[in-house]
Amino acid sequence: MPFGVVDVEQEEARYASAGQLRSERELRNVAAIDIGTNSTHLLVASVDPSLHTFSVDLAEKSTTRLGERDPDSGELTGPAMERVFETLKRFKELAASHQVEQVVASATSAVREASNGRDFLQRIQDQLGLEVDLLSGAEEARLIYLGVLSGMPFGECPHLLLDIGGGSTELILADGRDARALTSTRVGAVRLQRDFVKHEPIPPQRRSFLQTFIQGSLEPAVDKVCRRINPGESPVMVATSGTAMAIGALLASEDDRPPLRLHGYRFSRQRLDGLVEKLIAMTPEQRRIQTPINDRRSEIIVPGALILQTAMQMLAADELVLSERALREGLIVDWMLRHGLLEDRFSFQSSIRQRTVIHQVQRFAVNHRRAERVASHALSLYDHTHGVLHHDDGGGRDLLWASAMLHACGQHINLSAYHKHSWYLIRHGELLGYSEAEHLMVAAIARYHRRSLPKKRHLEWQALATREHRRLVAEMALLLRLAAAIDRRPEPVVAAIRVESADDDQVVFELVPEGLNQNLSLEQWSLKSCASVVKEASGVTMKVVVEE
Repeated sequence: MPFGVVDVEQEEARYASAGQLRSERELRNVAAIDIGTNSTHLLVASVDPSLHTFSVDLAEKSTTRLGERDPDSGELTGPAMERVFETLKRFKELAASHQVEQVVASATSAVREASNGRDFLQRIQDQLGLEVDLLSGAEEARLIYLGVLSGMPFGECPHLLLDIGGGSTELILADGRDARALTSTRVGAVRLQRDFVKHEPIPPQRRSFLQTFIQGSLEPAVDKVCRRINPGESPVMVATSGTAMAIGALLASEDDRPPLRLHGYRFSRQRLDGLVEKLIAMTPEQRRIQTPINDRRSEIIVPGALILQTAMQMLAADELVLSERALREGLIVDWMLRHGLLEDRFSFQSSIRQRTVIHQVQRFAVNHRRAERVASHALSLYDHTHGVLHHDDGGGRDLLWASAMLHACGQHINLSAYHKHSWYLIRHGELLGYSEAEHLMVAAIARYHRRSLPKKRHLEWQALATREHRRLVAEMALLLRLAAAIDRRPEPVVAAIRVESADDDQVVFELVPEGLNQNLSLEQWSLKSCASVVKEASGVTMKVVVEE
């Protein structure tokens, strides 16, 4: 096992056996099926009507190779259709076992371009009772946009979304308010492999031809999105799909600290160029032994990588970020919109970080009211101790809030050493809208809010990428420690905390009681018990008083 990497399956089994992680609440289960050119995917999601969000319960994939059409007629072949048909039967049973109320299914370029595609969908409906929507290129792009929108904050910056499929490539220009351009081009990894790659390693002349063909195919889409980029804007480029994820996995495997998830992983065009040169010089057999990619992906990754490389060049993008959410998640968002579970498609964007944290609060049965009290105390301390207990410029405030809301989630596993369980649950949970580095910091702040200060030997400390990240975690964890120390009872007794600092070496905390004659001796004692840790971590002497 690589240094600092947790055996997730082993840990999940241990934690799952300790108790159910999901709190009981009214959820609506729905499944999405995507019949693609290379693979058929199933996603089962639990939709939370109260939070207007969803979580993924199951994700299955089968390499069905529907895009391997008859070379003469262009029709879907019997073996390919049978592979999809058998996969859909299995997926339908899986969805039923999760008691979904509806299965939303779609088919993309391989089916829409084949003359017998609609007949195949009719057979699926007649024999399996599964209605499959045949998506146009623009509709496919719209759903990809909804999927990415649900899992990544756009802010005020426009984003260029690139989804490289087996038979088509979708390019979208969008921001947090609207999709400005939705395009779909008939160029994909499977299509290029089938039509143009006859010998490998690809000869230089054939590679040059492929790049020219890709550029010509993408040119109308690139021109369209570029015309709609406003002067002064610098869009963020986002890539989705199996090709992009495989490339990201290969690049991440070269990192000193590989990310736990590829969602939010960034890499430069320079690194991509280097990887393309390596891949294109390999035989299929040599690519198959590359651990992060499977056999089928190794066959089509070169043309897919050339599409990605060419697109980045044409769009003058120096860096891109990966999104694990795309078409399938877009189908779930679209289902929520149609069933009145979202007021509009931007509900995710307005508070994507807050929603995902609250979702985890509910998932791990955290006492919501107490978590909010601790978070309120922590943010108050943050606002009033700048320059004394912390020197953050603002970026840590949101991480502190998230950690405060989730700091006690480990109690769902065991009260003993629950801060360590909290680190694991946060680290391996889904925090949409947070980068990989931010995700690590949120988990680490919760980890170090009690007991010992960080030590160099701790794997949780070593997992933090930079010295700056460690400094931020240490400071925010100290504030969370103080906030948690104040909240010792089931009901609120501390209305506010006043902070006074005579100089940089001393700070006075004044506890304001909720009501008259409220005894705060317990809270005063609890906060005072942190004095030695505060002194060790910051060099500051603290005094605790209660408002008279």
